[in-house]
Formats: sequence, structure tokens, C-alpha cells
Amino acid sequence: QVQLVESGGGTVQAGNSLRLSCTGSGRAFSTYDMGWFRQAPGREREFIARIKWDSTNTYYVDSVRGRFAISRDNTKNTLYLQLNSLKPEDTAVYLCAASPGNGVYDYWGQGTQVTVFS
Repeated sequence: QVQLVESGGGTVQAGNSLRLSCTGSGRAFSTYDMGWFRQAPGREREFIARIKWDSTNTYYVDSVRGRFAISRDNTKNTLYLQLNSLKPEDTAVYLCAASPGNGVYDYWGQGTQVTVFS
């Protein structure tokens, strides 16, 4: 029902920032809770942040809390992830995903690469 496309990845020096975007197709985007995940080579996919469909609740894992900020603009069918104070260990493919509100993410983007060097 919803297709997701990430953008905004790139290669940056440690300490710098990036803003990732995830654009969803169709009017259904605004009814979904959204999450950001990342996957580094040789590692399992890792959940990092989520946001309620109406932006009334957000959550971050400890490794990114205080550095990353999740937000969304439902009028634009777009989810964002602001990545600040980037570290080399943040290097990964970042993916967005949509959930109907039950904690299960049914739809996934293909990901955007973030590379951080020191």
C-alpha cells in the first residue's frame, strides 16, 4: 500500500551532520507509525528510532539518543532523520519503514548509505 524511498545519505567526516529523508507514496503515509533502522556490513539490522503517526511520541535507542532526531511532515508524506555528531560507528545503510501501529513494520525502503570517516 505504501512505497518508501530514502535519500540524503553520503560520506562525511566525524563530527559532521546529515539529514536523511524518506518519502512515502500515497495518502496512507500519514496513518502509519514510522521507524528508522540501519544495517552495517556483517551485522543484523538495528532499530534506532520511531515516531507516532501524528508525531505525539518518539523513541531512540541509547546509541543515538541526543545525537539523532526523528521527525515527519505528513503534508509532504516525508519522514526525516537528522544525524548530528556523527561517528565512524554510525556507518551503515539507513532504512525507513512503516508500521500500522502494532509494532510490526510491513513496508521498507531500499536504504541510503551513510559513511563516516575520522
